[in-house]
Amino acid sequence: MPLVAGVDSSTQSCKIVVRDAETGALVRSGTAPHPDGTEVDPAAWWVAFGEASAAAGGLDDVAAIAVGGQQHGMVVLDEDGEVIRPALLWNDTRSADAALALISELGESTGTAGEQAWADAVGSVLVASLTVTKLRWLADAEPENAARIAAVALPHDWLTWRIAGFGPRSEGLEPDLSALVTDRSDASGTGYLDASADGGAVRTAATCWGSRCVAGRRTSTRSCCPASSARGSPAGSRQGRSPGPRSRAAR
Repeated sequence: MPLVAGVDSSTQSCKIVVRDAETGALVRSGTAPHPDGTEVDPAAWWVAFGEASAAAGGLDDVAAIAVGGQQHGMVVLDEDGEVIRPALLWNDTRSADAALALISELGESTGTAGEQAWADAVGSVLVASLTVTKLRWLADAEPENAARIAAVALPHDWLTWRIAGFGPRSEGLEPDLSALVTDRSDASGTGYLDASADGGAVRTAATCWGSRCVAGRRTSTRSCCPASSARGSPAGSRQGRSPGPRSRAAR
């Protein structure tokens, strides 16, 4: 019987279920905790994935893997695939002032109410949980880190990237930043995806990120696909992989 695995990398833990692809019957499962806090080293998610995989009896015999998880967070990578600073999660509110600033600035540049301008541009009115506000906070509070950014990923998109066999050069892995992918569900919570465009479009820095925010960097939303679509296999593996939807959309 062909087996498939589902991975839920949530705020609290990593949960993995392995099911019969034909009947949907649960075959085995495993879980491992994530650290507490609103700022987390993504390495902890990778460790938890390994522990949950082992608890689920391993994934060598599964034909496909889909990954879903927490939305909105900010993972920033340099050109070598290294995590620049701990990830800011959706529940980190230090970027509340950045959200207000971005709302005001876009309103001034378009001549309309800021809240409506953002709703028209990306389908959401900014609040501190959205990724774009965290990027603005980073540009203002930690400009030296912002200057190092080569790619921006959402938490479960980073995990998908690692599962696919990519990672930091310091670990002897290939840091192919163009291999970062996401799905429209997760990308819709970034604050820089125009979900109304055909296939989705990333808003420019001038329109969206603000003059002091990092611009021209790769984001996982540049490779945005439906949650149900396969995105290839890790090197040397027969497994297909797919970015699953954000946690709330999957409920």
